[in-house]
Amino acid sequence: MNKDQLKVSLQTLERKINLLLGDHKALKLEVSKLQEENQELRTSLKQKDEQINNFQNKIKISKIVNNIETEEGNTSELKRKIDDYIKEIDKCIVHLSK
Repeated sequence: MNKDQLKVSLQTLERKINLLLGDHKALKLEVSKLQEENQELRTSLKQKDEQINNFQNKIKISKIVNNIETEEGNTSELKRKIDDYIKEIDKCIVHLSK
């Protein structure tokens, strides 16, 4: 192999290495973006699950309140107290989720 052929081969190899380095850099950036998006989606999913859980608890409590049979005056007082408890529980959940 003469000097010119060797020089051409070396230049070709250098060009290919530079292309590979560029591709590698682009892929690393894409992986980083996808990991960030994945984390954001996981956080969003966790928040949605917590909201669903809270709504399910509220529905259960509402069903319990509606099924309690007492005098009319006591029912409204009981519903008010349970609503107050629900508000306090919601505050606690918000505080704990921080």
